[in-house]
Amino acid sequence: MPMKGFTQYFALLVLLLSVGTGSVRAEGFITGMVDIPLMDGLSEVAGGGMVFDIPSGRIAEAYAAGNVTRDEVLAFYAATLPQLGWTRENANRFRREGELLTLEFSASGETPPLTVRFSLSPEANKQ
Repeated sequence: MPMKGFTQYFALLVLLLSVGTGSVRAEGFITGMVDIPLMDGLSEVAGGGMVFDIPSGRIAEAYAAGNVTRDEVLAFYAATLPQLGWTRENANRFRREGELLTLEFSASGETPPLTVRFSLSPEANKQ
């Protein structure tokens, strides 16, 4: 197994162990984005996602909703995604191995209920 793959699997193991101890709460992983955890309090919106594999990477989109705030969602992913190898670019954008993950929020994103759009795409400048 290449070292890059080992690092990802190790990070997933750490996350799963953290879920078991309660330091990170997740409800599993987002459909089509098996390496992106679904925050406790969010539920996937049925039929709201799509996944495409293209030569430059994968394009995926999923929606989740719940009685959480934007700040709670941002705090969860800021704490969780780096454990899985993602680098935080700004409050709602992460980068890893040629992929970009963006979190977008419903218009009333400051108070529950909240809908989160997860968008995964290849980096624009990836060759």
